[in-house]
Amino acid sequence: MARGIGRLFARNDIWCLPEMPLRNGRRADLMGIDAKGHLVIVEIKVARADLLGDAKWPDYLDFCDRFYWGLAPHLDRACMEDPAFLPERCGLIVADGYDAEILRPAATVPLAAARRKAETERLARAALRRHHGFIDPGLAGLV
Repeated sequence: MARGIGRLFARNDIWCLPEMPLRNGRRADLMGIDAKGHLVIVEIKVARADLLGDAKWPDYLDFCDRFYWGLAPHLDRACMEDPAFLPERCGLIVADGYDAEILRPAATVPLAAARRKAETERLARAALRRHHGFIDPGLAGLV
């Protein structure tokens, strides 16, 4: 699913990393940046129990300008209209391993400029570390 969402985002000039650690100890399934410099987080769910039992997802909202749920096509999406899932704030993407579609755009709730700058720098540094790990696997022991 992350690959399908990544392809959708790439077509829309949003570039993301999977499994991005956040400063609060959480890990975003996907975190990216769009052409306007807005930070985007996607929480991916493939099972109903995981979706309904996830109490940690609001912790991601302090680290992004836009938040999306990424759901597998087979999941019943009716619960996404429940106020507990903040439908006025959270976007909805349906995805598989090959592609994705935005069913509901996420509202933009701007981060404070200082927070956005810090998080953008963290995302950039994580991307560069991963890139160097791909081009020089021997570097992994040094970082």
